[in-house]
Amino acid sequence: MAERQRVVVVGGGFAGFTAARTLSRLARGAIEIVLINPTDYFLYLPLLPEVAAGILDPRKIAVPLTSACPGVRHLLASVDTIDVANRRVRCTDPDGRSRELGYDRLVLSVGSVNKLLPVPGVAEHAHGFRSIAEALYLRDHLIRQIELADASDDREERRARCTFVVVGAGYTGTEVAAQGQLLTQDTWRRHPGLREQPIRWILADLAPHVLPGLDERLSRVAHHTLAERGVEIRTGTSVAEATSDGVELSDGEFVPTRSLIWCVGVRPDPLVESLGLPTERGRLLVDEYLGVPGHPEILACGDAAAVPDLTRPGEYTAMTAQHAVRQGRRAALNLAASYGKAEREPYRHHDLGFVVDLGGVKAAADPLGMPLSGLPAKVVARGYHLLAIPGGRTRIAVDWLLDALLPRQTVQLDLVRGQEVPLDSSSPLPVRAVERPREHAR
Repeated sequence: MAERQRVVVVGGGFAGFTAARTLSRLARGAIEIVLINPTDYFLYLPLLPEVAAGILDPRKIAVPLTSACPGVRHLLASVDTIDVANRRVRCTDPDGRSRELGYDRLVLSVGSVNKLLPVPGVAEHAHGFRSIAEALYLRDHLIRQIELADASDDREERRARCTFVVVGAGYTGTEVAAQGQLLTQDTWRRHPGLREQPIRWILADLAPHVLPGLDERLSRVAHHTLAERGVEIRTGTSVAEATSDGVELSDGEFVPTRSLIWCVGVRPDPLVESLGLPTERGRLLVDEYLGVPGHPEILACGDAAAVPDLTRPGEYTAMTAQHAVRQGRRAALNLAASYGKAEREPYRHHDLGFVVDLGGVKAAADPLGMPLSGLPAKVVARGYHLLAIPGGRTRIAVDWLLDALLPRQTVQLDLVRGQEVPLDSSSPLPVRAVERPREHAR
């Protein structure tokens, strides 16, 4: 009996998770599918701000790979190198043990990593926001600042600890500012000794408005909602320098703060450029079928791939989860087509709309191009997330219900220390070449 062919999927994010799951359903055991991922779960990133706000338990947005991808062998490891010529993948497991794995077909879906511009002091003093650990740390940090401010007799220290700066007004930064402001305001109300020291939040971005790249009506809704709550929105502004005492903004103002939250976007995983194959701004060049020219055994999708956008000739698809999920499915179908299990087709997708959760009962959305705000948008946003997440829907809905009915628990869990979530300090881009932030989901 012939040995089964092995398909290796590198990365368990939106694209890789979808590709492995879809391929398993199509193959029905005819091929061996190995998913290499450093965690044993798929992380649904769009709800991470609600974890930081204490609304959702982090386990609710972490979908176990073993149960969600039956028929797929999960290898808990980080990929170090890929030998394209010999079809070998070298990876390292959490215990530091290295191993090699051969493949017949490869699906590259390593996604993206934090992008940090070379701004003095940012690597040392900013907090990132791309993982459960960072979300848990940020939640404790925000609560801790209010508690330490209440314990201090120094007016300047109180002011600095009650001031929070978010850099990047894309989806992530806007939602982090929206949820974080509500959390700190709720914590502040429970400390009557701080009545004379108000909470201050600043959302800064070089763009001319929040949520750049989206319908201006959504931007206006988000701007109005945040401004009404007291969030200071600084457009055309970024950070010139960060110190332990605060941040200097590009407009020259120095803001005393202990909280700089970095949400300026992401860049493709550096593993892509190490392959020695043609790339476009760090993304692996593929054709409209998601195949790598000259290497029929390799497909790439998601943030790792520069996929031609057939709906916008001459452009590449954006780095969004909406594209990543659909590209993962199309990559699986096109790979299965080579085994006679599906039809090979080019990737083509029109955006279905976007949702932005602004905390409380506020949101902005434009499903199928129809702009919504307030409670209707909130219903659409939460409905979208429940449909999009591949597991744990009931648990998430219960957490949302409890959050609406019960007071928020503003306590520190102290599960993650600051040194355990260092901000990635490498970036291939100079300050002047800043890209618009990549947004994870919708």
